Amino acid sequence: MFPIRDDNPRLHTSFATFTIIGLNVISWVWLQGLGMNPKLAESICRFGLIPAELLGHLKPGTDIYLGNGLACIVQGKANLFTPLTSMFMHGGWLHIIFNMWFLGLFGDNVEDAMGYFRFIIFYLLCGFGAVAVQLFASPTSSLPMIGASGAIGGVMGAYALLYPKAPVHMLVFLGFFFFRVVVPAYFMLGYWFLLQVVSAMSTTDSKAGGVAFAAHVGGFLTGIILVKLFCNPRRLAAGSARRGEVAKLVQRVR
Repeated sequence: MFPIRDDNPRLHTSFATFTIIGLNVISWVWLQGLGMNPKLAESICRFGLIPAELLGHLKPGTDIYLGNGLACIVQGKANLFTPLTSMFMHGGWLHIIFNMWFLGLFGDNVEDAMGYFRFIIFYLLCGFGAVAVQLFASPTSSLPMIGASGAIGGVMGAYALLYPKAPVHMLVFLGFFFFRVVVPAYFMLGYWFLLQVVSAMSTTDSKAGGVAFAAHVGGFLTGIILVKLFCNPRRLAAGSARRGEVAKLVQRVR
């Protein structure tokens, strides 16, 4: 299932969401060379988070192979900024496109409830929460962790708690066939979260696979825990009133 839009009106211009998307795009173009090696591999080695390196489980000089004859070489001292910089790195075009699509789809309404600065801090804390869970789940993994998925998972967790009944339009793919359905947000986001939990539990080898499922789980849970702390009560009340007006208008039209 893939979400294409939601019926949840945006009340303010999403400056924070646009800023975060812009930073990811700039990083993709400037630091990652639009996904072309060797710049892509260099960015992953410099700005990606390698759990075993950050926690001191790898000896200096260790090679971490990335494929195509490229490898990261572990330095004597880990870069302590990688929990932050890894949030703005991606591994391919589909990776960044899907992440930015999900952020744009769910981030605007969450930002509505928080405001510009609160949303940015909330987003970063969700990313750090995702990193913490991934480190706990795979402390000896030498697989570089990159991507905004953990932080975006936090945004999705916040959305599920704030707007559980918001209609989300989904494309459902069955082989070469697809159709559209409308489901409440709690169903779509709950289904996504369940997939991450099952995938995280079934990934037993810290070097297997290329998706940090534990980070997705950690980000989602961090978002649920922090959302009430970061919400602006006035914005939340104004949003509820506006959505109530829209719902009444839709009923009249029908």
